[in-house]
Amino acid sequence: MGETSEPQLQYLEYYEDFLAKVRVLSRKVAESGWMPDFVIGIGRGGLVPGCYISHQLEVPMLSIDHSSKIPGFADELLAKVAAMSGEGKKLLFIDDINDSGGTIEYLRARLDEGGCNRETTRFAVVINNIASKASVDLWADTIDRTEDKRWFVFPWESVGTRESITAEALSVPERLA
Repeated sequence: MGETSEPQLQYLEYYEDFLAKVRVLSRKVAESGWMPDFVIGIGRGGLVPGCYISHQLEVPMLSIDHSSKIPGFADELLAKVAAMSGEGKKLLFIDDINDSGGTIEYLRARLDEGGCNRETTRFAVVINNIASKASVDLWADTIDRTEDKRWFVFPWESVGTRESITAEALSVPERLA
């Protein structure tokens, strides 16, 4: 796909389908035998699924807005949760998709800098790209980005303009190339 090509937008517009995926993810957490003390929704995409999973597991939720791109904003909160992890609190980080792996790698690096205990942390996503450079512990669906070039538009994103959704899709062309 060239940089000027229109991405193939895949709208996940049916609430029931999204909710089914979230329920699958919640069930996998519950059946894993590892119950978090906190669910942490990664903003923006992990906030909605994180909230649902928090309610389904009856576990409190925290949120960290990584998507704002404000220097240091998320890092301060990541240092706080890393300290919680170091004290033995179990933390389940939720995002909508593990696509390139950049977000998860960034979060793990900041958590490590803050003294995070990796034994007390897990990462879960609604959609996991098996070709991602980062791995996650749990997921509801998988794709292989080497073959699947669709840009997934989650229900909370679908209210954006087609232009803004396309711009976001094209902001990291190698995901869709």
